[in-house]
Amino acid sequence: MRNPRIYQEQTFSVGQTQPLSEDAFGHTVRVLRLKDGDAIILFNGKIENDAEQPGYYEYQAKLCNVAKKRADIEIISKNLIDNESPLNIHLGQGISRGERMDFTLQKSVELGVNTITPIFTERCGVKLTGERLEKKREQWQKIVISACEQSGRCTVPIVEQAIYLDDWLKQETNALKLNLHPKAQHSIMSLPIENQRVRLLIGPEGGLSDNEIVRANDAGFHDVLLGPRVLRTETAALTAITVLQCRYGDLT
Repeated sequence: MRNPRIYQEQTFSVGQTQPLSEDAFGHTVRVLRLKDGDAIILFNGKIENDAEQPGYYEYQAKLCNVAKKRADIEIISKNLIDNESPLNIHLGQGISRGERMDFTLQKSVELGVNTITPIFTERCGVKLTGERLEKKREQWQKIVISACEQSGRCTVPIVEQAIYLDDWLKQETNALKLNLHPKAQHSIMSLPIENQRVRLLIGPEGGLSDNEIVRANDAGFHDVLLGPRVLRTETAALTAITVLQCRYGDLT
């Protein structure tokens, strides 16, 4: 059984002893019931530019000074991790209800997505604003971090602020823009990618409206087909990411 892998947003130095964050303490000590001397793996999602080999690292550590409300970690060693796909995917996901959205975020991160923007669309059934929306975004970011812990990624994708579709369509990018459409004429496999960047638009339950699809086309998005069947929103996102990673990324 592999050692627990924990995200902690701070700088680590081999040979140093430093406090475990409150969130990491809750997971390792209260949930997993780890004790003094137990081994864990840490990562912080930051590039070490001043390292001998610049890049993302994970750190072998052990728990020490475990008390009722706190614990320390001793950093034993570090390893360079290079498991990011050469394909950069920005997922614009129409916000879906409850666990569907959570599932989409979790699995898309496991499949290598780099950025996620939750999008309000005409058929979006979720009505959130202000503080409630920010709390939801924070919850989604925690799901992303958990998926990185599980999947071995050291790069933590960002869950951007939720915005309306038209605002997302206006953002400047040199990525290939794709919109899944069950009546599209071209396969998702048929369009060439010139710079290893993709912007993928997925509608919510019920899909995008005809008017939204027209506006996406006007913004340079190509309608592409995944197959002869209509897929649910979470299935569509994950299938599209998988196909793109198989064709242009690192799924072989």
